Amino acid sequence: MYSAIARNKRNTVLIIVLFLLVIGALGAIWAYFAQSWTIAIVVFVIAAAYALFQYFAAGAETVAMTGAIEVKKGMHPQLDRLYRTVENLSITEGLPMPKVYVIEDAAPNAFATGRDPQHALVAATTGLLDIMDDSELEGVMAHEMGHVKNYDIRVSLIVFGLVVAIGLIADILLRMMFFTGGGRNRSDSNGGGPAAIIFLVIGIAAAILAPLVAGVVQAAVSRQREYLADATGALTTRHPQALASALNKLQEYGRPVQRTNTSLSHLWISDPNKPGMMARLFSTHPPIPDRIQRLLENSTKF
Repeated sequence: MYSAIARNKRNTVLIIVLFLLVIGALGAIWAYFAQSWTIAIVVFVIAAAYALFQYFAAGAETVAMTGAIEVKKGMHPQLDRLYRTVENLSITEGLPMPKVYVIEDAAPNAFATGRDPQHALVAATTGLLDIMDDSELEGVMAHEMGHVKNYDIRVSLIVFGLVVAIGLIADILLRMMFFTGGGRNRSDSNGGGPAAIIFLVIGIAAAILAPLVAGVVQAAVSRQREYLADATGALTTRHPQALASALNKLQEYGRPVQRTNTSLSHLWISDPNKPGMMARLFSTHPPIPDRIQRLLENSTKF
């Protein structure tokens, strides 16, 4: 199990490197068509600034988008159960106590976000609290605290920022090529020649495909981290069967979360969106049966 955790971490690093290569390729294409590194640098700075803003503001944005309400002790017995569960797990893991939120939604689900354990928050829906017994709720929240412990929340924010940067650069690159005829000086010796046409086609294809590739890579990162958080949660509670049972209930009673969107999909413990034709390719979560199987097969190793 520990080797699987290490492998997941290595794979995540490789995937982030792929992100950077995609951004570098877009930058090179941009520089060619604009005939100016200055414009490319400006675009990169803007994209980086926006990604940095997302890095620091993502937690507050997520709370606002999902309509989450912060949980305090004494609000309600059901909410006290959630708060105590997270508090006990924080003590067990030696982590700072994250802020705890609840979302009024019948869809059973939960998520964690933040840039580090000192600025983390965890949230659960009322639907999750309704169907989970104590051990299952502990398994779910241990999974979410696993994201915090493993800095998956930071990895998710970094990857999300890179996706935003790629989308922004690709969009501007497409607009430049369509509205300026490729951005190359038509008096250039290659202007209008075969080489210019080839580069234009390559540029358009790259600008269209890059965001799709970024989406696939983001999904791959998220799937790796979900397996890792399952393992970490099981190691924390020493009760993998409880998390497996909770995942089974999420599969059985799962439904789309009302207030969410695709940019938040990777945060939840199970996919909060309606399944679509490309769900398998772009899914930010591994299939729940696979996750349950891994937990049960490794139950004696935790």
